[in-house]
Amino acid sequence: MYFLKTKDTGKCGLNNCAAGRKFISPPLLSAQPVGMRLAVTLLSALLLAALPPAHGQTETVLHSFANSPDGANPRYVTPVVDTTGNLYGTTEFGGAYGFGTVFKLTRSGTETVLHSFDVNGTDGAYPVASLVMYKGNLYGTTVEGGTDNIDGTVFELIHTTKGWTEKILHSFGASGDGAQPYCALTLDTAGNLYGTTNVGGAYSYGTVFKLTPSGTETPLWSFGQGTDGANPLAGVVLDTKGNLYGTTEYGGAYGSGMVFELTPSGTEKILWSFGNGTDGAYPIARLALYKGNLYGTTASGGVYGDGTVFEVTLSGTETILHSFANNDIDGFNPYAGLTLYNGNLYGTTVNGGGIGGVAGMVFEMAPSGTETILHVFGGNPDGAFPWGGVAFDKSGNLYGTTFSGGAYGFGTVFKLTP
Repeated sequence: MYFLKTKDTGKCGLNNCAAGRKFISPPLLSAQPVGMRLAVTLLSALLLAALPPAHGQTETVLHSFANSPDGANPRYVTPVVDTTGNLYGTTEFGGAYGFGTVFKLTRSGTETVLHSFDVNGTDGAYPVASLVMYKGNLYGTTVEGGTDNIDGTVFELIHTTKGWTEKILHSFGASGDGAQPYCALTLDTAGNLYGTTNVGGAYSYGTVFKLTPSGTETPLWSFGQGTDGANPLAGVVLDTKGNLYGTTEYGGAYGSGMVFELTPSGTEKILWSFGNGTDGAYPIARLALYKGNLYGTTASGGVYGDGTVFEVTLSGTETILHSFANNDIDGFNPYAGLTLYNGNLYGTTVNGGGIGGVAGMVFEMAPSGTETILHVFGGNPDGAFPWGGVAFDKSGNLYGTTFSGGAYGFGTVFKLTP
């Protein structure tokens, strides 16, 4: 069964969220039980302060977002780390106009807002995904804004000696075009951008698209054909042969999402459909491609119904490496994808992580499925609810974002030091 997106009031859980705009959000977050777990009471916040510290890691909050004119609430954001250790990302809300920002953060924690989105004109609004850097410029997506103000954009931030200038490369919403990209973009060696839209396309269930450096957009695939997938939230990964791999939150043989391959000629192959028994369900994060296999997370499903880490071979065989459990030790509901570093997998869960914990954690996982909790979040002054993944610098330090918590309740950028 396919689902269309529903309205949501922008509830953000612990502490604060940018003031109450209504936005079109992913079905999982507005209609599924896992999204409801983000609402916590003041009593829960007090319990969070008593959670144990990082397991063998030292956490530093590099920046606490303060809403306006600063950004607020980085959602599916894994920081981009440049060669000098600066971090780049987006916030869904806040900024000069309340429609989100692109920010830069130095290694010492000095933040600069590079762009504040403004729906006046054709600018984008509400960036929820990570950025990609190419030849010193930044590329990303917004869920709303653009020419028709509601269907989203692909943007470029151009770096010059005078600062950063924004350019809208594409506004979604044309007939047959996709709409509302929640994804981070993927670049090929020629500078072409690839991504997904959550809705729109020929059947209204989303697309995979290609965008040339000059701004010509081509939908490569429209979801919604029979037992095909539906409503992709995550972006795609690209192999050396030009094949694209990704996930859809819904659709597939059981309606709980799937993993797909898309060839350069536009032929789609479903590698795995989720929802069969104790399998995972509702993948919303981008895959990682490593030694010919795909690794990812599902936001729910598994043995305990609280999400999984999985491996899928290119021939279509799936292995569940870990089923998250809502107990006094493990986290639950991973919304972010995995990062590979020194042969191990690293990621986050939005919830859980310790005794009484509801604010999420950072974990390390060996290829065998052995899990180590690196840090449990505690709300204030710590961050809470890491929706995004993690990135490493050249020294092995780990960076990420939290959607809420921090000094002002609008989220953080954090660093974990081994």
